[in-house]
Amino acid sequence: MAYATKLLDYGTMEGGLVRMIERFKEEGTLIGDPSLDQFIMDHPTAALLGMLFDQRVRAEYAFAGPFRLFERLGHLDLNRIADMELEQLAAAFGEKPAVHRFTNVMAERTHEIAKIVVANYGGKADNIWNQGVDFPTIQKRLVALPGFGLMTASKMKYVLHYFGYRDFS
Repeated sequence: MAYATKLLDYGTMEGGLVRMIERFKEEGTLIGDPSLDQFIMDHPTAALLGMLFDQRVRAEYAFAGPFRLFERLGHLDLNRIADMELEQLAAAFGEKPAVHRFTNVMAERTHEIAKIVVANYGGKADNIWNQGVDFPTIQKRLVALPGFGLMTASKMKYVLHYFGYRDFS
């Protein structure tokens, strides 16, 4: 997968995701490390979890979180995460450096999201946004997930676009 070739208007948005898009325009990398960008592009679950983790931490740290989790678990398979004991997942979140500063809350949300994605989307995060569904449908699906309020869900449009999953230009 490759970066988006067209820029989206993000003038109404603020925060860390704006900083990432500005870096992309200037340096050609969103997170600040092309290998981490590529990891997000190669793992749809990482894109979903990166957006989930983008709460009360620096956006770049949030989007690097799925890679830290991958290193500890050896996978980002939502079927396997859903079957894990929550305590085991929380322990992986808490290893240094932590996946997220709120290890227990994010471990719980990740575990719940995994169960929902397994039940409703065949265990594949990209089934939330694939099959040509429009963004209002994607947003509605995201808001139904733990930790995804309307504002977080609306930002997913930029994540999907800039990491090359969907062209929303």
